[in-house]
Amino acid sequence: MSGAPIGILGGTFDPVHCGHLRLAVEVREALGFDHVRLIPAAVPNHRPQPAAAGALRVEMLRAGAVAPGLVVDTRELERPGISYTFDTLNALRAEFGARPLCLVLGMDAFNALPGWHRWQELGALAHFVVATRPDAEPRWSAELDAFVAAARVEDPAALAAAPAGRIHFRQIPLLPISSSDLRRRLQAGLSIDYLVPAPVLAIIERERLYRSS
Repeated sequence: MSGAPIGILGGTFDPVHCGHLRLAVEVREALGFDHVRLIPAAVPNHRPQPAAAGALRVEMLRAGAVAPGLVVDTRELERPGISYTFDTLNALRAEFGARPLCLVLGMDAFNALPGWHRWQELGALAHFVVATRPDAEPRWSAELDAFVAAARVEDPAALAAAPAGRIHFRQIPLLPISSSDLRRRLQAGLSIDYLVPAPVLAIIERERLYRSS
């Protein structure tokens, strides 16, 4: 394999917050990723459409993701139609060849994986890294249970030994912050200081984002 694994963290980032960024830093350091690519969705398939325009979400990401090894990747915003992870991983695989790719998900997103577009083919394109809390309980289906049983690895070194196809669960100290809660706070006129990086907050204030009027 040529090069350390690359992490992939997608989302609407509407807005990006310290929980997103801390997760990216944690998995990069814990698993030895070369870098983590933060990929904002244009048209998400399983969640409401973003409130902020794509260009502003990218501006906020670039303002906040300044730690070493974090890369903002705009390919989904540049591609028409629904932002399917399958298409994104195909494009990354074409770009990076046999380099190990690791799709980073929270447990809730992983539990919902059978509802994703062409989900059973994703393992041929990337590994899965599932960020969990110590008290998290899996709530997946029998179909997903079989998927996990066939691919689960405990040693993170296994992720660097193949380009795709493995599932690694990793306990990560996740910050309890959500973009939807931040939007509700802003609509109510409440502070989100210290929940988002200061440069991100400056953009939100400048553009009057997420206010009802």
